[in-house]
Amino acid sequence: MLNRLLFTKTDNAPLIIFRVFFGILVALECYGAILTGWVKSNLIDPEFTFAFIGFEWLQPLPGWGMYGYFFVMGSLGVFIALGYKYRFSTIAFTLLWTGVYLMQKTSYNNHYYLLILIAAFMVVFPANRYFALDAKANPSIRSGSMPSWVKWTIVLQLFLVYTYASIAKMYGDWLDFSIVKILMFDKASYPIIGGWLQEAWLHKIVGVFGILFDLLVVPALLWRPTRKIAFFASVFFHLFNSIVFQIGIFPYLSLAFTVFFFEPATIKNIFFKKKSLYTEGGVQAPSHRILFLTGFGLYFLVQLALPLRHHFIKDDVLWTEEGHRMSWRMMLRSRSGSLQLKVVKPKTGDTEIIDLDHYLSPKQKRRMPAYPDFIWQFAQHLKKVYAQEGEEVSIFAVNSKVSINGKPWRAFIDPGTDLAKEPWNHFGHHDWILSPKPDQ
Repeated sequence: MLNRLLFTKTDNAPLIIFRVFFGILVALECYGAILTGWVKSNLIDPEFTFAFIGFEWLQPLPGWGMYGYFFVMGSLGVFIALGYKYRFSTIAFTLLWTGVYLMQKTSYNNHYYLLILIAAFMVVFPANRYFALDAKANPSIRSGSMPSWVKWTIVLQLFLVYTYASIAKMYGDWLDFSIVKILMFDKASYPIIGGWLQEAWLHKIVGVFGILFDLLVVPALLWRPTRKIAFFASVFFHLFNSIVFQIGIFPYLSLAFTVFFFEPATIKNIFFKKKSLYTEGGVQAPSHRILFLTGFGLYFLVQLALPLRHHFIKDDVLWTEEGHRMSWRMMLRSRSGSLQLKVVKPKTGDTEIIDLDHYLSPKQKRRMPAYPDFIWQFAQHLKKVYAQEGEEVSIFAVNSKVSINGKPWRAFIDPGTDLAKEPWNHFGHHDWILSPKPDQ
């Protein structure tokens, strides 16, 4: 049964056209990041970059280096679309994109993480065996088939993403549509649709449709009777997200995934009319079957477990943010924070309130007070700055408050904790994050 599901040979038209879409979209993402100023505002202008904790050694290239970095990634996307030096191009893009993801989190987006996973899949997918410059240069690799595990890898990954996204929305502020109202608030100036986006009836439609779409879209795409309905619902959903939330290539990448849910003959007839349909079928399990199944199982076990880790950490993830990232908790909250960082010099007893404008960009300054890992990380940075001047200091977050989803401000960080001396725990709770109290 498992051999038939994963190792049956099928026509590779869905994979080939997905490779083309994928390459074009990542090229647009990377070139667009240069042209829209994203690279400049997030990686060039800031004097200090909030990397993922443990990856502080990954820093943006100096000068105009990051423009070159993104230009190379965009060009690799073009190579992927063309199927040129495919294996090298996908490996290089995956490594470079992962580097960007880890070197900055001020503009964190779940979709950036998903792109790492999909790019890594593309490294091992046999996507350059048809309609590719590699296959033209080396006809011996040309093939019209692919193993079925290619399709099921994408399907399982999407099922986990959408299912966890749906479950995460089943909490108070989404179910009463208040967070949808907040998400739409700054869209009022949009031409034509701006006024509609402020209507309560639309918030209810968006809230209900968001849960149902995420929960049902993958099963509906898999079942032939509902496949076309699910496809058109996907087109509407992702175009709505693209227009309203302006989240780059990812609505279109999500639409590109749908090619794996249609019959290969359908995809072939749309995109590759001259291609011979592969119909031989048959199960061809590889000699390394056990190793493959072990890796396949372990990967999805990790993907299944990561979004659950916050349930084993004290307090609500909505408050602490501990276990939020890489958990498909998308568009669930709006956070605002305020604090003062007080530096104390034990030798002299002198104190100093840090001028955040001296260290942080406006976007970093807005984000840092609302997220505990940012606060801790900036405290470690200040500790190093003063150490270079021969000073050993203590650092305290005073007047630290956070408001989530427009609710009343509440004390956030323990003002008596010396953050300069606190370790970071990737999988546990930090006691210096105060538990929220209803009477605050």
